[in-house]
Amino acid sequence: MNFSDIKYLVVHCSATPPSDDIGFTEINKWHKERGWSGCGYHFIIRRDGTIERGRRLNEVGAHTYGYNRVSWGICMVGGVNTHNHADNNFRVPQFESLRILINGLGVNAPKAKVLGHRDLSLDINGDGIIEEWEWKKSCPCFDVRTWLTER
Repeated sequence: MNFSDIKYLVVHCSATPPSDDIGFTEINKWHKERGWSGCGYHFIIRRDGTIERGRRLNEVGAHTYGYNRVSWGICMVGGVNTHNHADNNFRVPQFESLRILINGLGVNAPKAKVLGHRDLSLDINGDGIIEEWEWKKSCPCFDVRTWLTER
């Protein structure tokens, strides 16, 4: 994978409740159980803000169907409540690490747009806007573009 091909930094969530502090090891296991070669994300941000490496940046990810060859995937641990409903329950250290990671990756992919997984859903009505009713998933359970403008 050539870094100049990177058009997107895609933010995901692990869809786990706040009590689950998982990381690369668990996600790698889950993805292998799905038949993938291993963790589909390039980075995982744990609940305490620790950034763990997944796939190497020169490897194609397995995180956003149709966009894997032109993106790097970042997974934030959390994103659902105890009833398994979408919930922006990420901690301050996770958002701080996300900011640092995005800035660092921007050095290698300066033209990459930062989006949430849900922002790459199909535009069903063709109006050029991915609206909530069109989301395939709520992932990452917060509006990444709004967060970027507020940081």
